[in-house]
Amino acid sequence: MTKLSVNINKIATLRNARGGNVPDLLKVATDLERMGAQGITIHPRPDERHIKYQDARDLVDIVTTEFNIEGNPIQKFIDLVLETKPTQVTLVPDTVDAITSDSGWDTVKHKSFLQEVIAQFKEEGIRTSIFVDPIPAMIEGARETGTDRIELYTESYATKYMTDRQAAVKPFIESAFIASDLGLGINAGHDLSLKNIEYFHNSIPDLLEVSIGHALIAESLYLGFETTIQSYLEKLK
Repeated sequence: MTKLSVNINKIATLRNARGGNVPDLLKVATDLERMGAQGITIHPRPDERHIKYQDARDLVDIVTTEFNIEGNPIQKFIDLVLETKPTQVTLVPDTVDAITSDSGWDTVKHKSFLQEVIAQFKEEGIRTSIFVDPIPAMIEGARETGTDRIELYTESYATKYMTDRQAAVKPFIESAFIASDLGLGINAGHDLSLKNIEYFHNSIPDLLEVSIGHALIAESLYLGFETTIQSYLEKLK
C-alpha cells in the first residue's frame, strides 16, 4: 500500500492568522495519525509564514509515524534537519518568495551541490528524497546525487487530468519505470486530491508515498478530517 503523509502547512497558516495557538498544530498532527495518516509532512520556509522552525523541533517528539521535512537546503534548513533528524528530508528548489513549490531540481546542473547536501543527511541516517519533474534525464541525474528516493512533482498531472488523464499520467509512468530500474524509491506530491489520486496510484508502479496538504485540508472543511483521511487510504490500497 502507498503511504499517505499529510502536509500540515495549512494548519499552521490558520494558526498564524490570529497569532495564538488555535488550531494547535501538535494536537492536529497527533489526531491525524490517530485517524490513519501514515506520516506527517511540513515545509518550513525562510519567512516562517506558516510552519515555524520551532514547529519542527516540537513535532519531532510528537510524530510517531514518519516525519518528513521538505524545503530548499539553505544552511538554516540543513541545520534544522540535522538537529531534528526526521525520518525523511525532501529537498525542494524553492525560491525565497515562492508561494508554493513550482518545479523540480535540475539534477544535472546541481549535481555536485545535491551530492554534498545529501551526504550530510545520509551520514546522520536520514532518508533523502529530491523533488523532480517527470523528465528521464532528471531521474537519471537524481541517481548520481546519492538520494534514496525521488518525489515526482505532480502539478502537470493534476492540471491535465480532467481533459486527458492518460496523457497526463504517461510521463510519470515512464519516470517511475526509470526510477525503479535505477534503484530509486518513488514518492509523489503536489495538487493530488481525492479526484485524481486513485488513477495516479493505480498507474504508477512501486509508488511508496504521497504527500498531500492543500487539497486534503480543503476537502476536510467539508468532509471532516477522519472521513477524508479514510477516503484517501481506501484509494491508496
